[in-house]
Amino acid sequence: PMRSKRFLHAEQSPLDWDAPGLVAGVDEAGRGPLAGPVVAAAVILDPRHIPEGRDDSKRLDRAQRERLFAEIMAHAAVSVAAASVARIGATDIRKATLWAMARAAAGLPLAPGHALVDGIDVPPGLGCSGEAVVKGDQRSVSIAAASVVAKVTRDAMMVLAGRHYPQYGFERHMGYGTVVHLEALRAHGACVLHRTTFAPVRAVLAGENAAGGAGGAIFD
Repeated sequence: PMRSKRFLHAEQSPLDWDAPGLVAGVDEAGRGPLAGPVVAAAVILDPRHIPEGRDDSKRLDRAQRERLFAEIMAHAAVSVAAASVARIGATDIRKATLWAMARAAAGLPLAPGHALVDGIDVPPGLGCSGEAVVKGDQRSVSIAAASVVAKVTRDAMMVLAGRHYPQYGFERHMGYGTVVHLEALRAHGACVLHRTTFAPVRAVLAGENAAGGAGGAIFD
């Protein structure tokens, strides 16, 4: 579990909530799935309102994530950006992720003086100084908060995708390469939400796409 106030002091204090020099945490959700966008979130926590129970979003259950999401959205400065399947295909997943991270940081309602970014890369064009933090969602309360926001936001997008394309079960696996998803890919072919540069999807596209034209993308 996250170590709370000592770590927040290392990130935010002695800064004032409304003053320049605030620290943002930045994280993503959805680098690994075979379908759907990659979503990034940037969060500046208010030291007066730090949600309890923060952790890497993957280590929390759905109810815990949604409770934390509501608290974070109520008391923090938050921005979210998504890189579409088209952008992932036109560049690659790493570049698309870094682009979304930079966009999320740029969209914050308060300008951060510094950003802590989960992973090994500082996104180009961040707009402030940045620091890559390996396993940052376990080491930084701000990154952990961004992890929760990105995950809950992307999950909601994939639930919507499941309504548009019920044959794939997106609302259950969120686009990840589960057995159920791979079976659906083989049975129905790929739809416009599938990442055509990812090997399992590319293998399906090499044969006949049983889905034919599945309509326009629902995420841009």
